[in-house]
Amino acid sequence: MVTPVNRLKGSLPKVGIRPTIDGRRKGVRESLEEQTFKMAKSAAEIITKKLRHSNGMPVECIIADTCIGGISEAAITEEKFKREGVGVTLTVTPSWCYCSETMDMDPIRQKAIWGFNGTERPGAVYLAAILAAHNQKGLPAFGIYGKDVQDKDNTKVPKDVEEKILQFVKSGLAATTMRGKSYLSIGGVSMGIAGSMIDPDFFESYLGMRVEYVDMTEFIRRIEEEIYDKEEYQKAIEWVKKCRKEGPDNNPANLQKSREKKDKDWEMVVKMTIIARDLMIGNLKLAEKGFEEEALGHNAIAAGFQGQRQWTDHFPNGDFTETILNSSFDWNGIREPFIFATENDSLNAASMLFGHLLTDSAQLFCDVRTYWSPEAVKRVTGHKLKGISENGFIHLINSGSACLDWTGQQSINSKPAIKPYWDITSEEVKKCLSSTLFRPAILEYFRGGGFSTNFLTKSGMPVTMSRINLIKGLGPALQIAEGFVVDLPKDVNNILNKRTDPTWPTTWFVPNLTGKDTFKDVYSVMNRWGANHAALSYGHVGSKLITLASMLRIPVYMHNVNEDKIFRPSAWNTFGTKDLEGADFRACKNYGPLYP
Repeated sequence: MVTPVNRLKGSLPKVGIRPTIDGRRKGVRESLEEQTFKMAKSAAEIITKKLRHSNGMPVECIIADTCIGGISEAAITEEKFKREGVGVTLTVTPSWCYCSETMDMDPIRQKAIWGFNGTERPGAVYLAAILAAHNQKGLPAFGIYGKDVQDKDNTKVPKDVEEKILQFVKSGLAATTMRGKSYLSIGGVSMGIAGSMIDPDFFESYLGMRVEYVDMTEFIRRIEEEIYDKEEYQKAIEWVKKCRKEGPDNNPANLQKSREKKDKDWEMVVKMTIIARDLMIGNLKLAEKGFEEEALGHNAIAAGFQGQRQWTDHFPNGDFTETILNSSFDWNGIREPFIFATENDSLNAASMLFGHLLTDSAQLFCDVRTYWSPEAVKRVTGHKLKGISENGFIHLINSGSACLDWTGQQSINSKPAIKPYWDITSEEVKKCLSSTLFRPAILEYFRGGGFSTNFLTKSGMPVTMSRINLIKGLGPALQIAEGFVVDLPKDVNNILNKRTDPTWPTTWFVPNLTGKDTFKDVYSVMNRWGANHAALSYGHVGSKLITLASMLRIPVYMHNVNEDKIFRPSAWNTFGTKDLEGADFRACKNYGPLYP
């Protein structure tokens, strides 16, 4: 495993813990100091033990030097937090405090307040009052209040409180981590796809990011002028020769490339992969070769490659590059996956980025290709669907690339899973590689050749499909569908796959049905999906996506997440408690983008 490292410019955001207290001396404050600090330390311990940044580095908590009883101590704490690079704050208290004097007033920082549920002091009263102050001042904050009354000397954090703290902090860190980074557009618009018509305002106003642009000819310049690490290239090409399994060529015999030309394609796509990574994050080895500007990179936390068609009509496609960058390993070892979008679909890249920052694991870029009804499957294959797929399923596939983690060959408790890179074993890497064929690209699609990634995702994994769409007059909106990867009998799988392109990666997906609205059936989910692409994350993480979206003021217009799991800022309640979806839209419109 590669040692965890922050490969982007800018320090990692820290979590600030703010113990607030009743400022009255000569009895009241003194009786609360120990309990209040214990709350702060307990919260910090949970966060540091159970969360990491997506790059594997530890999450650091900064606790205020003193309890905050008024404006002076709030100002001292704020100075410390700014010096330490705090991006998210959690205020904790077991008692009444002076609301406007003790609150976090930063207009951008994500904020939550945990009010202790005890009878000795009115922590719940302060929580309600401070949330009211936040709402009145237009500073949305999350309220955390345990369901059960605790004794004042009980320092254990209740499970429901812990879950909300972790969900808030992880989402807040995701929002803050994106700030100041960039999306790198390699090329332009792919085949008229709207997601590759990059909208800088979305990235700047909603994510706090900037957009960088590089023409695809930069690959050719760097290859011809040898602006890459030659030693790494030799290491990479040897790894590819040893570890790849090249599948059969489905092109007509008279059109198939010779072995010599295929080997040249392999050399080029490996160089493309190294160059794409260098464009994103830089490479100090290039400075040693006299290319100081190129060595810096574009500080890209996500990127996309246009490919089709101006590139792929002449050069080998980007399938291998996209596959390896999005995977949790390469020739240098097991490391954090990159976020690298097919067809330069920046909106799908943003969706993948959300999922990665919330789960720490690799994301699947896929086409939402086909809804297969039980009747259609029966007609085409003679097979009657049963079990979880009895109502049909959606064929998720991509035109030749998919990260290797999504073979499903990693495991948690002996069940298929997608894991953070620091939990992946070398044996699991071997299984991912051995379950993948790299097939010569279909030349009807990719005249320049290249190699498509071909595998079938192992079934049984809980997954979440998501997508950000831009709507004129509305702005960005997020849709979510939690569900499962399912399997089909081998002969049925083969018949259905051959109707599309059997050289591409396949995932069979069934959304969880609720029996109402969009999720009354599988067809409606497919029919109402907002674009041709989607991002897939491991686990049922829809609630985390909803929390993050509320922080960024992006409404969610379609999801199957249980209402009990939805966690948004307190102010959202004032926009309606009966129709939560409508309230979300009204709240996001009222507050507007986080970075106007």
